[in-house]
Amino acid sequence: MSAKAPYASDPLISRGRQHFEVMGETRGPRTVFQRDRDRIIHSISFRRLRHKTQVFVAPDGDHFRVRLTHSLEVAQIARTMARALGLDEDLTEALALAHDIGHPPFGHAGEYALKAAMGDAGGFDHNGNTLRAVMAIDSPYPRFSGLNLSWEALEGLAKHNGPVVHPGWALAEADQTFPLDLSSHASLEAQVAAIADDIAYDNHDIDDGLRAGLLDRDALMTMPFVARRWDEVLRRYPDVAPARLMPELIRQQIGAMVNDVLVTTRARIAELRIATVDDVRGAGITIAGFSDEMKADERLLKRFMYAELYHHPVQLAVAEQAERVITGLFAAYSGDASLLPDGWRARLPAAEPGRSRHIGDFIAGMTDRFAIKCYRQVVGPIDLPEGF
Repeated sequence: MSAKAPYASDPLISRGRQHFEVMGETRGPRTVFQRDRDRIIHSISFRRLRHKTQVFVAPDGDHFRVRLTHSLEVAQIARTMARALGLDEDLTEALALAHDIGHPPFGHAGEYALKAAMGDAGGFDHNGNTLRAVMAIDSPYPRFSGLNLSWEALEGLAKHNGPVVHPGWALAEADQTFPLDLSSHASLEAQVAAIADDIAYDNHDIDDGLRAGLLDRDALMTMPFVARRWDEVLRRYPDVAPARLMPELIRQQIGAMVNDVLVTTRARIAELRIATVDDVRGAGITIAGFSDEMKADERLLKRFMYAELYHHPVQLAVAEQAERVITGLFAAYSGDASLLPDGWRARLPAAEPGRSRHIGDFIAGMTDRFAIKCYRQVVGPIDLPEGF
């Protein structure tokens, strides 16, 4: 492990946890941030990610990514960059593993439908729901609700994409419970986890899109960033069939993006004279990220992916059905609380907006296949696959 940089988050001076824990009850010689990571890995919310959409709804193929495998890939990329920059690897890994915990079933289609269904109750936001999940809903401990993560972990989850000026109700509630300084930037560990997320899905979604036959390789090569990497791969392996070189292309692209982030981030640290974690939070800009050139290439690639994959007619047709599931479930449970499982029904608030938010919590925690199963039970038939 490389030496820690002075601007790295230090578990020895953590701002602590919301709920006091007796030290004698802790298990094993782990730092605060190592415990955060382990609590996330052992949580129900994390386990559910194995059956939640990344790109494809309830994919039939074993080789497509889901939220869980995506989160593991983000953690690998993030930890590599954290080590190179001298940051706390455990906090970075914890943030990478937990960043998608708040996503409802069916990915962005599910989030869009749940946000609309909960409009009168403040809407829905997956990032705010991540905080809600780890601070209130997922409660394996006998003396308090939530996972009782460190302040630094919660701050990173809340602000990994930058300061939050207008938090939604879930994030505002979390901040009121345990103030997270939403107006400042988060730690470099959080920033690295965020850019690792972009690197992972930019490249792995290409892999899945090609595997599914929804992306065209020739069309992909019209992207300058991809074309440059592809030319390098062909020069390096002139005797290998192009079809076998696509995984190498993905690796080359990830490597190019990671190296760009490392060079750019080190330059910004030096330029801004960042010497402490407080300097990071007070810098006024995101420090860890792409160069202007890479940012432009990545923006162009994202536009291509939205046009060719995320908004592909096949994807849009499935998304329409997925939205129907979420909308139908919310209407059914709102109209007849007896349809909720016993535990959820027993805790259902009598008044709004608590009532709708509670129903939203239940639906947001569902996996794709459980949502489909529930819809068929309480609403009716739906033309979506059963599972994996």
